Amino acid sequence: MELKHIDIAKLCISSVNMRAKGKPDLSHILPSIRARGVLVPLIVRPAESEGRFEIVAGKRRYHAAVAVAEEGGGEDSLPCAIMAAGDDAAALEASLIENIARLDPDEVTLWETFTRLVREGRSSEDIALTFGLTELQVKRTLALGNLLPRIRGLYRKGDIDVSTVRHLTLASKARQRDWLSLVDDPEARCPTGHQLKAWLFGGASVPVSAALFDLADYPGEVVSDLFGDERYFADTAMFWTAQNAAIEAKAEAYREAGWSDVTVLPTGETFHSWEHERCAKRKGGKVFLAVSTRGEVATHEGYISTKEARRRERGEVSQDDKPVRPEVSAPIQNYVDLHRHAAVRADLICQPTVALRLMVAHAIVGSSLWNVRIEDQRASSDAIAESLETSASEARFDEKRRAVLALLGFDPEAPTVTRGYEGEHGIAGLFVRLLQLPDPALLDVAAIVMGETLEAGSALIEVLGPLLGTDMAKVWQADDALLDLIRDREVIGCVLTDVAGEAIASANEGATGKVKRGIVRDCLSGENGRAKAEGWVPKWMAFPPAAYTERGGVGTVSRAARVADLTLPQPEPQPLRQAA
Repeated sequence: MELKHIDIAKLCISSVNMRAKGKPDLSHILPSIRARGVLVPLIVRPAESEGRFEIVAGKRRYHAAVAVAEEGGGEDSLPCAIMAAGDDAAALEASLIENIARLDPDEVTLWETFTRLVREGRSSEDIALTFGLTELQVKRTLALGNLLPRIRGLYRKGDIDVSTVRHLTLASKARQRDWLSLVDDPEARCPTGHQLKAWLFGGASVPVSAALFDLADYPGEVVSDLFGDERYFADTAMFWTAQNAAIEAKAEAYREAGWSDVTVLPTGETFHSWEHERCAKRKGGKVFLAVSTRGEVATHEGYISTKEARRRERGEVSQDDKPVRPEVSAPIQNYVDLHRHAAVRADLICQPTVALRLMVAHAIVGSSLWNVRIEDQRASSDAIAESLETSASEARFDEKRRAVLALLGFDPEAPTVTRGYEGEHGIAGLFVRLLQLPDPALLDVAAIVMGETLEAGSALIEVLGPLLGTDMAKVWQADDALLDLIRDREVIGCVLTDVAGEAIASANEGATGKVKRGIVRDCLSGENGRAKAEGWVPKWMAFPPAAYTERGGVGTVSRAARVADLTLPQPEPQPLRQAA
């Protein structure tokens, strides 16, 4: 800053001065100005009028100097530190810093100035660093902007306390007006402090940390309190709708993972560990989900009740009740689901009319992938991911996807067509672009988008595979990623029979799993003198799927059974068009 004396007639008060409004109290400063003049420089910057300067900080000194000059004494010019022109945020900071150094303004005055700094482009972090505050302190002050002016006035005067203000920042403007009407009603009991929180939420408040679901897909409002310590769901009924669906999905995931039983306790009921004993999953252990009244979900894996444990000790458990090990492990099921998913969606792009009708069904009923989410094909290992990426089905789908990206004018390197549009007009702009496409091209786009949002490992795959005539033998070949995952002795024996025949399987019945897998590999590759087995597909992956043993636990088989009674019309094959 440049320091110089400036003619008092060329000075005026800046609108960014935090005490710009009203005439200041000069009673304490006038005697000093009369006796010694202005010793501490004013902070000024060039004004819009040429040759004039506006005072950013030092309004009281300026008015005191003017008053002394009118009395017939004082100085014609005042010492000033000149700032650069145009930076309102820097000017506000200078004004606030100087006033804080002299006398802390009240919190509402700080809010007014901090808000102006934010409008000038300063972030909460910038403001905190400038004034030696924590970012949380700045956010608390800025949160006062959620309040009606009258409530801020009551807080400034000390008529309401910090706890009440904190909870009022959670309320909508309409709810704040309701609260003010209670303040004005002498017959009403106006809630304050923690009672106010219960009044706002109609009972127990639900923190965001309790949610099992993805907040990005939650349509309701989430509010934060003044101190930013926690966020809450504004509509508890809407929260419980989403939370209950997520709890059921979590329970179903445990069931599909092979747990013998999953129990969701009634809301508010506590899981008493002293009434249960630990029990491994393979021995029939169960899962209990305890849900608190605030929405938190606690998971207790691997327990049975003490009574059931005593019954088991007495041998009162029938053979049918004993836990059964699933035929396939979770990684095998993941491998199977992903490859079958890839094959089905590769065939789906040849049937755009089917894809369009499927899309309409999704739009009406919804699914776990819509709102809109893309199937990310999450693999449980790098080996499974590499197997999928190099498959013929993925290559075929990606080729068509790139053609559609070019047709729509999207970024050719975009990983998906879904969410690939970034035009400034959003969905409206994309809609206008789609209106210009002929029906055949639009159907190609719909088929790709449907494929990208088709859920892997779902019952829809079991419906679409037979409907589209998907033949896994044409698009899939056995690889080490799958064979290395088969560890079950009975299952590898069945696979060996499948590939090499009954005679070879019987001759090697006592061999280790490693030896049997080696024979399977030789048969699939035609090496080491083995006859090559052409077109082999594990029963789990075929359409329709089947199991090798009586133990069950094959996800594709159980899903196919659930939709087995559906009558499917056969669509006529349509050629794959090349998007122009």
